[in-house]
Amino acid sequence: MNSQDVKNAISGALVVDKPVGMTSHDVVQAIRNGTGLRRAGHTGTLDPRASGVLVILVGPAVRLSEYVSASDKRYQAIIRLGGSTDTFDAEGKVTPASAPVNVTEAQFEEALQTFVGEIEQTPPPYSAVKVQGRKAYEMARQGEEVDLAPRKITVHHLEVLEWTPPEVVIDVHCSSGTYVRSLANDLGVKLGCGAYLVGLRRTKSGRFSLRDSVPLRKLQESFTAGNWYQYLIPAAEALGDWPSLELNPDEVEGVRHGHRVKVVGEPEHDKVRGISTQGELVALMYLTVNEDGTREWQPKKVFFTSD
Repeated sequence: MNSQDVKNAISGALVVDKPVGMTSHDVVQAIRNGTGLRRAGHTGTLDPRASGVLVILVGPAVRLSEYVSASDKRYQAIIRLGGSTDTFDAEGKVTPASAPVNVTEAQFEEALQTFVGEIEQTPPPYSAVKVQGRKAYEMARQGEEVDLAPRKITVHHLEVLEWTPPEVVIDVHCSSGTYVRSLANDLGVKLGCGAYLVGLRRTKSGRFSLRDSVPLRKLQESFTAGNWYQYLIPAAEALGDWPSLELNPDEVEGVRHGHRVKVVGEPEHDKVRGISTQGELVALMYLTVNEDGTREWQPKKVFFTSD
């Protein structure tokens, strides 16, 4: 197998602990440069001021992006009470509260819990959300009024980790697409004292946590040493929270050509990862019910496995 074949066979995820100061695209570019692979992409932007778990898919595994991106996220957020900013974080112009902050931990906790569940959240004006084809932050920087529509998000869990006012550290477990900056701002409005985000660290993205991550500096050292493959997580594990269905060689060949696989027994889920006997990801498959009532697994997205 020549070097190009080896590159084409590389498919999986690199879970990076992103440092503060870099954009998510900067990290993707560093990985492209270090691995020599052109196909690489992140699965959920982290602001330059934020650090923590950034999942980068490389090779054919980039086709998993829409599924990995949709996974829940977890953050540790530092919120400062007593003011608000136009960006909802410390980057913006601070407008101090008109009165001293007089919020108890019990009052903060009570307000915090009102944001748990399915809620409507308006993205920050300084965000990459597009308004009629233009990014909101570009409009905001030019002094234009940005009118963003609220969107439904789900906040699974909120917990106070450290109460040291005017700063509070909270744990946030939320759906993809949640803006923790907006959460901080909305919390400040509810408390009546203003609040904005001063620090953010993503501790989990989907099934990957900080324990699974490698600091970018360490990963870059491994590029130089030529042993970065030790950090590559196989594509089949990138969606490890999906149940798996082992396919025999004949089924693998059929699925490669879009053929369905009969359901054996009573399925507990409506989607599975089709895995070869060698543990390679063959396809993402969804449960389908035929007119005669029989059930089959329909390949939704097929990946080619090595022979």
